[in-house]
Amino acid sequence: MAITPTAGELQRFGEGHGGPVVMVQLLRFSEGGREAYLRYAAAAQPVLLRLGAQVLYAGECTAPLLAPEGQGWDAVVLVRYPSRSAYLQMLADPEYAAIAHLREAALREAALLPMDDWPGR
Repeated sequence: MAITPTAGELQRFGEGHGGPVVMVQLLRFSEGGREAYLRYAAAAQPVLLRLGAQVLYAGECTAPLLAPEGQGWDAVVLVRYPSRSAYLQMLADPEYAAIAHLREAALREAALLPMDDWPGR
């Protein structure tokens, strides 16, 4: 499973609506990856704040309550970005590029699920 979106996936993502987006990140850590991911998360905070993004939730799964065998995740992170373009700006930011390797080293698998608000919210 990929850790980082491809150029084509990012292009399709960027073509979505222009409003806020919450990126749900399901994470499986590599050996020793939890600590590396926590270092990455702390280093990413200034970049997120500068772009107007906010971590809504970050936490670890203690044990799945309801999930098929092998489909549990180690952690979940929800980040609200003011727009899809803000997420793309983060990926292109030199300060972010300098720490992206920490995320890649920390993760064995990841799922990135962009969530749009329901109409009327």
